[in-house]
Amino acid sequence: MPCAAPFGLDEQMLNFVVVPQWQGSPSSRAMRLAEGAAALRGDLPPQATREVAVPLEAGDDQGTGVARFSSLQLVRERLTDALGELDGPAVVVGGDCSVSDAAVRHAVARHPGAALIWFDAQPDLNTPVSSPSGAYSGMVLRALVDAGAVDAGRTVLVGARSWDPEEDRFATEAGIARIAADAVDPDALVAAVEATGADAVYLHVDLDVLDPAELRGLLEPEPFGVPATRVTAAVRALVERFPLAGATIASYAPTGEEDLAEDAPTLLRLIGALSSRPSR
Repeated sequence: MPCAAPFGLDEQMLNFVVVPQWQGSPSSRAMRLAEGAAALRGDLPPQATREVAVPLEAGDDQGTGVARFSSLQLVRERLTDALGELDGPAVVVGGDCSVSDAAVRHAVARHPGAALIWFDAQPDLNTPVSSPSGAYSGMVLRALVDAGAVDAGRTVLVGARSWDPEEDRFATEAGIARIAADAVDPDALVAAVEATGADAVYLHVDLDVLDPAELRGLLEPEPFGVPATRVTAAVRALVERFPLAGATIASYAPTGEEDLAEDAPTLLRLIGALSSRPSR
């Protein structure tokens, strides 16, 4: 995605950590996620970007019930180390969305009062017992809540529209706030975070939250998603209202140069929104 001036980082310089992990995905085409991370890296500022090495092998579950657990654990350790070397907030670029495990834990350790805003077509609230696939990308938010890394009362699910029964039950009982895809709007998001009492935000953006008509490079498109302009506006509003503890952009899976060329403006606007300066 060549671009002469990538997303205008004259706004706020961020750190970027690229993690081309694919082992957390249930898809037989998961390697496209590694290619998507590499494509996104091409438009990130070289001086502010580093990459975490991901093992080539799939890995095994080591009796955990989590598919490819050994490789996921290795990447988590490497990502934690990389984030620990940075001073400011980081945008972690996946790969599959389970890269948010280490990223969120790191961010909330530095910002205990942060809210977690989870933009995703799936809520990722399964467990190794309830998961139909054993893929960690479908469990990562539940794991963060169960471990106490994030408070369910400071978690907001945005745009989720493909729920398994256990996920729905848990979200209801835990009191996780939900904003449906057709109700996403900047004011609604800001109000939802203000209601949590949070003093910062971590934004997880799985790109499948977007309507598939607006982004070609989706591994498993989910219909009736959020328009890209609404996601970008909501992200910008949140970052302008609250300090950014960190962010994830995940699940970009282009099939070729046509996808890259068509998707570039949307992706660059999203990254640009994360770089907005907070209001003074």
